[in-house]
Amino acid sequence: QLQLVESGGGLVQPGGSLRLSCATSGFTLDYYAIGWFRRAPGKEREGVSCISTISGSTNYADSVKGRFTISRDNAKNTVYLQMNSLKPEDTAVYYCAAATINYSDYELGRAGLRTLAYDYWGQGTQVTVSS
Repeated sequence: QLQLVESGGGLVQPGGSLRLSCATSGFTLDYYAIGWFRRAPGKEREGVSCISTISGSTNYADSVKGRFTISRDNAKNTVYLQMNSLKPEDTAVYYCAAATINYSDYELGRAGLRTLAYDYWGQGTQVTVSS
């Protein structure tokens, strides 16, 4: 089994920062990539960022490049999403997801922001950016 729990969401004003955490646990399934996704009101789920838990390779949506940073702490089984310079458009429920297919770095760059690449999902954490 594989469990994912997001934390760190909240209410911030535009220009502020949040750090989201995705804590994973499980002993019967391996995972090779963690993705962050978000769903804004009335919109489809959007891939935000992903990271290979093996190589550390990362990918970002164009909308967050330069503002968000994904990182991992394998010792803690945790992946982080540091979000800076937040905009109202970033308001969404943010989900982390785990992929149990061993991506190559090329595949991660090509498909790592696709919902279908991921097998297990957390419950989500609300991020609201508003003044």
